[in-house]
Amino acid sequence: FGSRCFGQSCSVLGRRTLRRQISVFHTLSARMAPSRISALAKHVRAPQQEVDIEDLAKRAWPDASAASSCSGSSGSCGSCGEGGGGGLEVVPVAAAVPKPRPEDVKLPEIRTAEDYLASLRNRDVSVIVLGETVKNFVDHPLVWPSVNCVAETYRLGSDDPELGTAIGFSGYRVSRFLHIAESAQDLVKQGLMQRELGRRTGSCFQRCVGMDASNAVWGTTYDIDQKHGTKYHERFRNFIAMCQSKNLVLGGAMTDAKGDRSVSAGKQEDPDMFVHVHSQKPDGTVVLRGCKMHQTGTLNSHWMIIMPGQKLDPSEKAFAITCAVPVDARGLTYIYGRQSCDLRAMEGSEIDQGNAKFGGQETIVIFEDVEVKPEHIFMNGETEFSQSLVERFTAYHRRSYICKAGLGDVMLGAAATVAEYNGVAKASHIKDKIIEIAYLNENIGGTALAANYAGKAMPAGNFLPDVLLANICKHNVTKFPYEIARLTQDLAGGIVVTLPADKDFKHEVAGPMLERFLKSKKGVSVDHRRRILRLIENMTMGRNAVGYLTESLHGAGSPMAQRVLIARLMNLEHKKTLAKKLAGIVE
Repeated sequence: FGSRCFGQSCSVLGRRTLRRQISVFHTLSARMAPSRISALAKHVRAPQQEVDIEDLAKRAWPDASAASSCSGSSGSCGSCGEGGGGGLEVVPVAAAVPKPRPEDVKLPEIRTAEDYLASLRNRDVSVIVLGETVKNFVDHPLVWPSVNCVAETYRLGSDDPELGTAIGFSGYRVSRFLHIAESAQDLVKQGLMQRELGRRTGSCFQRCVGMDASNAVWGTTYDIDQKHGTKYHERFRNFIAMCQSKNLVLGGAMTDAKGDRSVSAGKQEDPDMFVHVHSQKPDGTVVLRGCKMHQTGTLNSHWMIIMPGQKLDPSEKAFAITCAVPVDARGLTYIYGRQSCDLRAMEGSEIDQGNAKFGGQETIVIFEDVEVKPEHIFMNGETEFSQSLVERFTAYHRRSYICKAGLGDVMLGAAATVAEYNGVAKASHIKDKIIEIAYLNENIGGTALAANYAGKAMPAGNFLPDVLLANICKHNVTKFPYEIARLTQDLAGGIVVTLPADKDFKHEVAGPMLERFLKSKKGVSVDHRRRILRLIENMTMGRNAVGYLTESLHGAGSPMAQRVLIARLMNLEHKKTLAKKLAGIVE
């Protein structure tokens, strides 16, 4: 984060920041009486239709039983924000642990991008890339862009500490990705940070899953403790405090291999299709087996939070496990996922990569007798809370797709630039397509921010975004980036898929020919033109199309998963009553 926020003298924070923090401290010290939690939304049963959307969503959404109401006996529904404790009073995190004075803010171990990169080296991690075991994955040309993408989150903390960092409940100034949301404004700042990082990287910066998992587990552990008298919340609070003291990167692991999608976790022919507790030792240590799929940035993390990926019934207690596992734990194997055009990173040409600095990362993570100590276990067999954990996580994670608005800002800039280079920027139909890109992109950003602004406190004191609006945001993301990509390719022209290789431009015969015939508007160099074309290729069909397109479709739940929640939360009967009242209908 640099000297701007880590100096010992409070003067380096700036007068405005100092005044704000002192004001916040005094406000929190007043300890206003906590109010009762208000529901985010009421569950309603989906209307009867010829097509059963609940049935269609079975593979994408864990609760395909069309549950239509909350029940304290079954834990927290997640969608309404009410915990299993029923009438529990909300004590915000900030009220429970007042912020330190600015001069007393503590400094974590990892403060800069350089510190982060050093922390990844010399770890004993089993990684397989392109059929080879890799010891030093950090500097592997296929992996480095994703590592650098996470490092950019620390650079943002240095450049803009107000946006990229926060003072955690532990008293440390940490990356905002490690901060437990204490207010709706915290949720908003998370979103603004995510969009900015999308702009800076044009890629997936891989930290949203850990941030959203942390906030979901924070609330769920509290609810479990209220019902069962367990100590999960205290354990999790201690774990997060440790992570804040070091300013670590947390990954989140929810998606299982699933096997036969027509049967649940406990009925699989091979139980390892879902991560589960294989055995438990006398001291409470559990031994995990299974597989987590599509794990974004887990390899670039220090710890990962393991969570169940669907609703479980009482017979499936072994699968109801939430815990923290160090990335270099014994028994873990990471198999690196392929990405379109990924080998260009190994060809030596920076320009042909389109975006050589930044990229995303997905791995398959295999668990072979991975041991987890009791202090890192936050759910163990409480199946009735698996649904609420999944629903809370997806509420956080679906509004986190505001990051795609950041990538969309880059796409908008690329579309306008390529139109300018082609000499057609002033044509009315070209302007209209660029306006359409902006319109679609701001719909993504706007619904995400609306979900954050409408966030409400949960019984544990942290804030949950509005569930309906979060799902609206994610549903927009399953569609709009594809149209933005189509429009941008339309403006780029066919050359975006026929452009010769960088080596051809350096060839003694082909080079001069290409320089001559690929000229466009006067004053625009061929080098600049092909660079913007390669960026468009990278984001719409290359390495970063993984994060901008397919991840937008399936990440945090495929489209039908959002439609299930929208059907439940749109409160259709109330809307019908409004219409009938205005129409003068009395029934």
